[in-house]
Amino acid sequence: MCGKASPYRKAHSSIAAEPHFGGIAPDISKRVTERQSLSAHQTAEPYRKPTLICCSRHLMIEVVNRQRKLSIDCERWQEFATKASRVLPGDAAEVTIAFVSDRAMRELNRLWRHQRGTTDVLSFPAEQDEFEKIEGSSLGDVVISVEQAARQAKENHLTLDEEIAQLILHGLLHLCGYDHSTDNGEMNRLELRLRRKLRI
Repeated sequence: MCGKASPYRKAHSSIAAEPHFGGIAPDISKRVTERQSLSAHQTAEPYRKPTLICCSRHLMIEVVNRQRKLSIDCERWQEFATKASRVLPGDAAEVTIAFVSDRAMRELNRLWRHQRGTTDVLSFPAEQDEFEKIEGSSLGDVVISVEQAARQAKENHLTLDEEIAQLILHGLLHLCGYDHSTDNGEMNRLELRLRRKLRI
């Protein structure tokens, strides 16, 4: 995975707030990046389902399902995120992937980006201080709206699994410090190459 050396990471401003959703996503000094935003706003619903954790040679992937609308195979996405993490540049680290409802995503979008409506994926890069790094390197959290992913899959003539795989990869690249809004296409080019490599 990517380390703090990324030139994009420094370009992100920090957002300080109270810890949210039991510590798996938005934490102190985390900046949100996104792929796409829509409209509308409602209150978030709390996380309520258990997590699935995979540890392998300095790489820990935690998958959390916090929605009830659609069935999610946490083990499958844990395996995919582990595979995707290994093709990204840099060192392995801890990552959390959270699946949420549109309702929860709208609230996250409002709280962290000050925008109305849902979006497909939000990334919360970890901004660890030296003390925190002693306990292990954390790349951050990727949060995906399963309902929005399903709508986009239909629009793009993809299966839901194909759409989710692309969103996970996209979110991981943001955690690595890439930002398609400022990098003159660098992130998009890398993402396309990695999609081919991962066959998604």
